[in-house]
Amino acid sequence: MKNYTITDAVLVSNYINGDEAALSTLITRHKQRIYSFIYSKVYDQDVTEDIFQDTFIKVIKTLKKGKYNEEGKFLPWVIRISHNLVIDHFRKGNRMPKFEDNGEFSIFSVISDTDLNAEKRIIKDQVEEDLRGLIQELPEDQKEVLIMRIYKDMSFKEISDKTGVSINTALGRMRYALINLRKVIDKNNIVLTN
Repeated sequence: MKNYTITDAVLVSNYINGDEAALSTLITRHKQRIYSFIYSKVYDQDVTEDIFQDTFIKVIKTLKKGKYNEEGKFLPWVIRISHNLVIDHFRKGNRMPKFEDNGEFSIFSVISDTDLNAEKRIIKDQVEEDLRGLIQELPEDQKEVLIMRIYKDMSFKEISDKTGVSINTALGRMRYALINLRKVIDKNNIVLTN
């Protein structure tokens, strides 16, 4: 039990340096929070267990490749991985329409699902509110294109006509808007659902 006095950052470092038991301590320490988070999204024990295992497979691969750089923020990082896997799970089952964005950003797939039960609708409303706040942080030209595309469902041709810029410029602004949103989300360890 004395391992619980060691910080996550030290345990991660120990694991990267070959101490397999350090990962076991991290999993034991955070299992309940991560498991509960996943279950609150999928409401299915078998699916939750699968996503939980996939989450830690991804964690292990990332740590082994030396690509972990979330100093002292192990739990939010793992929650973010599990959140992305939950979204992937829903996409595979075609229960969430995909937003065509070349993989830059996936939260729009959550808010475009119109067939939601009451609990998921509350989560969707919260996500939309959080997202609106983040969109306000974007530069004006990027914000304008993103709102026209996502909320007004305008084509890039229509956006081009309305804003007086070329289609390529409109596409570029949309791409940068998505990249900038992703940066804000990653920088602040935001998980866009509660």
